[in-house]
Amino acid sequence: MTISRVSQRVLGLGALLLPFAAAAALRPPGASAADHIDGPSAQIDPAADISDVFAWMSADASRLNLIANVFYSAGPTSAFSPAVQYAFHIESGTEYGAVSDEALVLCQFYDVDRIECWAGDEYVEGDPSDPAGITSSSGRLRVFAGRRDDPFFMEFDGFKQAVAMVIEAAPSLSFVDGCPTLDTDTQAALVGQLQSNALGAPASDTFADSNVLSLVVQLDPALVNVNGPLLAVWASTHANPSFVGAP
Repeated sequence: MTISRVSQRVLGLGALLLPFAAAAALRPPGASAADHIDGPSAQIDPAADISDVFAWMSADASRLNLIANVFYSAGPTSAFSPAVQYAFHIESGTEYGAVSDEALVLCQFYDVDRIECWAGDEYVEGDPSDPAGITSSSGRLRVFAGRRDDPFFMEFDGFKQAVAMVIEAAPSLSFVDGCPTLDTDTQAALVGQLQSNALGAPASDTFADSNVLSLVVQLDPALVNVNGPLLAVWASTHANPSFVGAP
């Protein structure tokens, strides 16, 4: 089976680089990044809009677990798009800040409930909606895709108030190494805004009862740690060049 080359038309990105160790002795708890509602290209197709990226090792360091969530506020009929390629990019190395040799985990749907994924020489295809997922013939690659509760927590009204406060304070801000410095009172006021809603009541989760579409991949880390045990992970979505009607 030939891997379709990742299209250069990038629609969405997992926003942060996520470093962690594949060796059990060096294993931190994991890493994550969140960014709801990306730019116009991703919003055209919400199935391409990455909201969260998670990466962590299993307790015995025998499996790398990857999650990319898309489609903010997914409903019962929401679906992954055959027009989109979903990619995890994994760079590896022997020390932090010195990772290279990117490996790809690439998934694409050839129907709304049929997926095919590659990781190195491993390939799996089928209906990924069963909670147990689908597994490659060797057992080194397993994939699930379906609707799940949005794990993101945010008090959106408080966030908007905090942004308004920063905009108001912007003309008087000074910067150190590119980061703004705030006086103690302003810092305390910002924290208060983020911890409360528009009426001053304690913060609540704006995303409570919201769902996303989750693409979950579990794999043998030996498939991707080609340059060492330290891994850096990011995710992207792309226009699928093999999709009929793709530009």
